[in-house]
Amino acid sequence: MNVSTAIKSRRAIKAFDPSHRISKDETEQLLSLALLSPTSFNIQNWRFLMVRDPELRRQIRAVAWDQAQVTDASLLIVLTADLKSWAREPARYWRNAPQPVQEFILPAIEQFYNGHEQVQRDEAMRSCGIVAMALMLAAQEMGYASCPMVGFDFDKVGKLINLPVDHVVAMFVTIGKGAKDAWARDGRIAMSEAVITDRF
Repeated sequence: MNVSTAIKSRRAIKAFDPSHRISKDETEQLLSLALLSPTSFNIQNWRFLMVRDPELRRQIRAVAWDQAQVTDASLLIVLTADLKSWAREPARYWRNAPQPVQEFILPAIEQFYNGHEQVQRDEAMRSCGIVAMALMLAAQEMGYASCPMVGFDFDKVGKLINLPVDHVVAMFVTIGKGAKDAWARDGRIAMSEAVITDRF
């Protein structure tokens, strides 16, 4: 499947076959592709919490508007981000770069993020948005359905998963074998409304 086909055919699927299992190899393939997603300064701040415990899934569903895909999808991925990944041995993100690049980029990382909490959070959301799309398109290519989700109580989910204080939950992505087709594609705004040239 080419990228254009994956983009056009991907839909947010709400109903999954609860008996279907995605193999370990397929899961690793999916995550390996997602790990190639870009992040600012290559800080790779996303963290993929794979919820496998059925009881924990039921508890999460209870604080996610009782949405069936939380328990029925083969994979429930809570996409989180480490807000302090920029400070955790940043040299490792650039270990293969030429020395002059390292000498420039490492101080730049410190200057960009240190003391700028809103920037750290904004970057977390950008990174998770990008990697979520990578996950969904990779799943589509592999013949699986997916659904990005934000309909849940973020604080309660954080408590259920023991979210570290320096991490943030961005969204869920559920992946599995679709059990029902998506609704008809909703109205899309015109390109003339979405695309602005030079200035608003």
